[in-house]
Amino acid sequence: MIELYHHGSSVCAAKVRFALAEKGVEWTGHYIDILKGEQFDPAYLRINPKAVVPTLVHDGHVIVESTVICEYIDEVFPDPPLKPATPVARAEMRQWTKAVDELLHPACGEITFACSHRHTVSRLGPEGVARFLASTPPISVTAGWHERKKEIVRLGLAAPGIDKSLRLYDAYLQKMEDALATRCWLAGDAFSLADIALTPYVTRLDMMSMSEMWTASRPRLADWYERIKARPTYKPQFRDWCPADLTADLATFGARSWPEARRLLAA
Repeated sequence: MIELYHHGSSVCAAKVRFALAEKGVEWTGHYIDILKGEQFDPAYLRINPKAVVPTLVHDGHVIVESTVICEYIDEVFPDPPLKPATPVARAEMRQWTKAVDELLHPACGEITFACSHRHTVSRLGPEGVARFLASTPPISVTAGWHERKKEIVRLGLAAPGIDKSLRLYDAYLQKMEDALATRCWLAGDAFSLADIALTPYVTRLDMMSMSEMWTASRPRLADWYERIKARPTYKPQFRDWCPADLTADLATFGARSWPEARRLLAA
């Protein structure tokens, strides 16, 4: 039995849902509303001390970290394969997934909170926001995420270092554009875990009305994303799971933030 603890807008949870769907694996979901602080419930912290989603439970075995979960899924359910056929291509795939874990995901967390989530969380009220921020473990998205999230929720795009996170994100969009000059997919001519890993991060920008970051000057990335969206597994695992009010928040607050984000990118 596969159980998945997840949230509709979580990039990491979407990545795992995408992998499960590509494998045709059925699962039972436990919805954790991370913007209301449900990930801080003591019962959930016992299986995921970082207080993040997703968490996969397979026949009683708890698997955490979305990249690890996706590789686990590919090993347990081998057809269709989501790893490239050759060692060199598999190494390329893991270079992408490693970059996501170490660099792109922390940048995405900062940008999402700076542009949109800070406004959504504010509806909890002053006391609710204080509880939400205080409950973040010392080590979560990054080693310093507890204090960093407080700073970003307070200052938004004016928080120190947000410009660097935006430029890092932009640099990885260019890396994708460059890689796609010589292959159909990020790690070769076959769709793989590399494409699954990057899809949520392009989707996040799209949902925050920031697709100009590739539509204006990165045609190969634009084509890749259109092919991703055309996959029958995409919409059910990304768009359909995100609640309508949160989808609206991402679009509305992202659009309001985009002029300033664009200015920071150009500075």
